[in-house]
Amino acid sequence: MASAREFLHEFIGHYIALEGKLWQSLALLLFRPGRLTTEYIAGRRARYVQPLRIYLTFSILFFALLKFGPHQLIEKDALASQTTTASEPGKVRVTTNLGTINPAWEARVHQIAAMPKSQSIGLFKSIFFSYVPYVMFLLMPVFALYLKLLYLGSGRHYGEHMLFALHSNAFAFLMLGLIQSVPWTWLNTALMLWLLAYLPVAMQRVYGGRKLATGVRWAVLMSIYVITAAAVITGTLFAASVVF
Repeated sequence: MASAREFLHEFIGHYIALEGKLWQSLALLLFRPGRLTTEYIAGRRARYVQPLRIYLTFSILFFALLKFGPHQLIEKDALASQTTTASEPGKVRVTTNLGTINPAWEARVHQIAAMPKSQSIGLFKSIFFSYVPYVMFLLMPVFALYLKLLYLGSGRHYGEHMLFALHSNAFAFLMLGLIQSVPWTWLNTALMLWLLAYLPVAMQRVYGGRKLATGVRWAVLMSIYVITAAAVITGTLFAASVVF
């Protein structure tokens, strides 16, 4: 049986090794767009945190800050206004369409529409934080697929696109979490500008090619991915609230 001293030595050594990996990974992720992906592709992986782990860490932290942070992005007043303006015009149209498919769904829509604002907001928040983090994770292969299509003929394997997807989205969650936490407007602006500039710079580093072509690919990628994510999230929230 190992002594307490040996156990403590092993634990501290493991912690320091993990901490070293974390800081090296963060340094590249934050300040060297695309470098962490190129390091992994080149086989230099032992010194860095695994892509899946770094993605899950920052996505979980982001949604925790979104839910419990002092500057919540999902504000009650905004939700109340959205609920008031959207429920009344859409109520008849939505329930009529649903009634032709499933009368139970129509009844559920009427039930939600009749809820007090605080209750409907609470329902929306509960569904949002229960499903959207999983939806975003399941969209990672879709993000990688779009990259694969945009870079056909580049010789890149799908796994390499998946690495890039995990790293770039981990960075996005980290930036959004910082923006959520920082109270200074000037710093929020700087973080937002870096968030917008990061992806095309990372794409240029990882995939190469002409800068103009990279810019076009970036614009196409963001357009189709945002539309896809919005459609999937909206459909998930609607299905969860009506069906379940």
